[in-house]
Amino acid sequence: MTQDRKPLSTVVLIDARGLNCPLPVLRLRKRLHELAPGTEVELLTTDPAAQRDVPAFCEAQGHAVVGADTQDRATRFLIRKGITL
Repeated sequence: MTQDRKPLSTVVLIDARGLNCPLPVLRLRKRLHELAPGTEVELLTTDPAAQRDVPAFCEAQGHAVVGADTQDRATRFLIRKGITL
């Protein structure tokens, strides 16, 4: 018996821990440019400014911050690439 299975979604990881503003957002922008709409990206950063900068960047560019949490001084953002023109 076969089952219809959805393929596991691949999340792209960007480890920007230890990098300060504006490098986490610049790395995110560069990586998102290479990916298809709907792709999810996990961004890890220790830069306190990223808590403000990443959501602002995503809103301005049409991407969605799906989730964010902080553990051990690192913030983890889950971002879904939007459709860019």
